[in-house]
Amino acid sequence: MSAPQRSFLAEQLTLAKAALQDTWHLMRARGPSQIQFWFIALLVGIVAGFMALLFRKGIERLQAFIYGTEDVQYLHSFAEGLPWYWILIIPIVGGLVVGQILHHFTPDGRARSVADVIEGAALNDGRVETKEGLASALASLVTLSSGGSSGREGPVVHLAGVISTWVSTRIAADGITGRDLLGCAVAAAVSASFNAPIAGALFALEVVLRHFAVHALAPIVIASAVGTVINRLEYGGVTEFALPAASELAFYVELPAFLILGLLCGVVAVALMRGIFWAETVANSVQTKTGLPRWLRPAVAGAMLGAIAIFFPHIIGVGYETTSMALTGQLMFHEAVIFAILKAIAVGITMAGRMGGGVFSPSLMVGALTGLGFGIIATSALPAWSGAITLYALAGMGAVAAAVLGAPISTTLIVFELTGDWQTGLAVMVTVSLSTALASSLVHRSFFLTQLERRGIHLAAGPQAYLLSMFGVSGVMRPISGPGSAEQEACWSMVQDGTYVDANSTLEVAMPLFDRLNLDFVPVVSISGEGAPPELLGALYQVDALKAYNRALAATAAEEHG
Repeated sequence: MSAPQRSFLAEQLTLAKAALQDTWHLMRARGPSQIQFWFIALLVGIVAGFMALLFRKGIERLQAFIYGTEDVQYLHSFAEGLPWYWILIIPIVGGLVVGQILHHFTPDGRARSVADVIEGAALNDGRVETKEGLASALASLVTLSSGGSSGREGPVVHLAGVISTWVSTRIAADGITGRDLLGCAVAAAVSASFNAPIAGALFALEVVLRHFAVHALAPIVIASAVGTVINRLEYGGVTEFALPAASELAFYVELPAFLILGLLCGVVAVALMRGIFWAETVANSVQTKTGLPRWLRPAVAGAMLGAIAIFFPHIIGVGYETTSMALTGQLMFHEAVIFAILKAIAVGITMAGRMGGGVFSPSLMVGALTGLGFGIIATSALPAWSGAITLYALAGMGAVAAAVLGAPISTTLIVFELTGDWQTGLAVMVTVSLSTALASSLVHRSFFLTQLERRGIHLAAGPQAYLLSMFGVSGVMRPISGPGSAEQEACWSMVQDGTYVDANSTLEVAMPLFDRLNLDFVPVVSISGEGAPPELLGALYQVDALKAYNRALAATAAEEHG
């Protein structure tokens, strides 16, 4: 190559590099353009899809290594032939490893999951905790590989959030862009994990973002499709569960039975959720009273799980083998009931022990077993007018999972995509709708929103309830020496009467004062320490608080309907 040609190429490369740098700086300053956003969303979907695939493969490889089985899809059948002490020891060791991971890399020793992603979408511009999220994923990987009784969707969804958070931070994305990227990552991860493109997209919209805005739909759907392609490159086009021949439904006669099943599944879902929360409350109380180190808590839970698994290895892991047996009618009535109860207990122990994982896969198993048990009774009572009992198992699987997730649309579709059975949609839809309606009236709409409610994060009631918590009093108040502020004498008089708000508080704390005391303003003080006199910083006016609140409501409405 001649010198002039080399000089020309070098000049063009320099210009291209400068253009890329200018584009990067402009994007960080103003945010990505529409074309740039779509390209970024596609890349986020690809990375999240491969991450979900690697997480699933990691569980399979580690589980196969620990238990010594060649096919983890039949883990509980293989585990029945292992020595009892091995079944007991594995989850204890796994719990010790999990405890150390969460103790050293999370401030509270708690594994992050879907609820934290929902919180990040609503309150943190689509960002989630990064270091804690990575530690939680590693802990959940160990849990699911060593006998923990939970699901993989929780850590997968949070890992997707970590990916989108990293990208959003690098490009200085605003709230809308950050949430859209989070939705893309979640959709791709769910699709890659379960081979469910439609449900993956709707899960991101219905559960995580909690709206169906048009501007978010297209990139999320594309990311979900990318995730499915990644799954099928590894696993092909097969469904998670193989069902027997197409089920038949005598619609006009048998449909009332599915209405009853829906109500039953709603009760079972509520019992499952409240059982988990009760177990967590008891575990917290025991830990406080005994002084148990938090790093030892997962190991204690592992010992309890191992003791159960000695006699009932069906509780190990996500439980796909038992779920498949229920969907194909290979279990007796008493087996379905016992396995459902034991799985619910095992999930409660796993969650209360802070071992990590999700609740979706366990709810599928409990739902399939519930549906099968009900179907055996229903078809035995009216055999001449009944279809296959496996249809009840399919409907029950969707109904319990939908009630737990608070996501009837995406759960209905994911049941179809997991099984490939699209012919019995009416029965499943009826069962899911009644189950979700009953359960949402007895809990805070879903397992995840109830988790957040227990932490004092009020998302279940909608933006009008949680937006106030996003505004700090210090950011809305009028400084004491600024224009339009209240007189210092009046403020000090109110402070002496005990009427004031701390500068570190939010409008969620301040707004009730205006209504209760009929005030136009309230003093804002800073309290440096116990016994120290308060420092007057300014005054919070009701009109200013209402303006900030209204602007936030308008922005939320514009995003959700834009």
